[in-house]
Amino acid sequence: MQTDIETAKIAVVGAGSWGTALANLLASKGCKVDFWVFEPEVREQILKDRENKVFLPGFVLSENLFPSNDLAKVVSGKDMVLIVVPSHVMRRVSADMAMFLSTQSIVVCASKGIENETHLTMSGVLAQTLPDIPENQIAVLSGPSFAKEVAAKVPTAVTVASKSRTTAGFVQQLFAAPHFRVYTNDDMIGVELGGSVKNVIAIAAGLIDGLRLGLNTRAALITRGLAEIRRLGLKMGADPQTFSGLAGIGDLVLTCTGDLSRNHTVGKKIGEGKTLKDILSETRTVAEGVKTAKSVYDLSCKLGVEMPISHEVYHILYDNTSPQEALYRLMTRDLRHETEG
Repeated sequence: MQTDIETAKIAVVGAGSWGTALANLLASKGCKVDFWVFEPEVREQILKDRENKVFLPGFVLSENLFPSNDLAKVVSGKDMVLIVVPSHVMRRVSADMAMFLSTQSIVVCASKGIENETHLTMSGVLAQTLPDIPENQIAVLSGPSFAKEVAAKVPTAVTVASKSRTTAGFVQQLFAAPHFRVYTNDDMIGVELGGSVKNVIAIAAGLIDGLRLGLNTRAALITRGLAEIRRLGLKMGADPQTFSGLAGIGDLVLTCTGDLSRNHTVGKKIGEGKTLKDILSETRTVAEGVKTAKSVYDLSCKLGVEMPISHEVYHILYDNTSPQEALYRLMTRDLRHETEG
């Protein structure tokens, strides 16, 4: 396993705001980073202006960042491949790169979502599409981290989880910087569920702001939203302590309260009266919570896990339920003990 950061061969797959911020973090540490970019115009911008004007405008990118539209070239022979693509294209992109990866590569996923068709987290998708990569060489990175703030070197803390502590430790050292603190964790499923389901709860938080409801409402939503995430996590074998950490309550609070949250923004606009179709047509960025809401709804129904907030978000997004009706149903549910379930 490669341990020398300055000579490690690194690839980053995905040039959205988060992929660009993480790629630039590694490049700014002195690593030479091959960077797969889907859009030819984004590649040209980075080469010409050292800036991703589409997804992360306003930040000068390191000269150690080498953008390319050639996926095979980018991932071949690398010690670590970081994949940061939207969850709904994870299967296709990872399958496309499978035959070019070294079996020694560590694969790190920083995407957050649950696949609609299979209800797999992203590491589950990678396990299926990258059968030649041992499971102890797969890791996931998550936590409260807006891309723009990471790019601006705002102090940030995240966690990296893997079934192998050696793999997690390697990734920890690779990403750690004075402004970017990295913890390790053994609980991959808990870290992934925390990072995925919080996007659904963040849409609900945005709805609260769009409806001009109060801080009491937001606090209740975050608290009960965490209870839902924890219930699903326990059903799927996660460590309950994970949800008290960075990938749990940390990421949930950030996404439910931060103006930079795309999911919060979607919810807020719906609360203000806009349609989901119009909201999504206005931006090229992806609000993962929209697709994850369907996955969480289907998965929780299949497993028999009670997730009323997540279910109401699903009904608002997919069944045209009004936010007011959803709120009324939540507030008038049968009364119960707080820790029941």
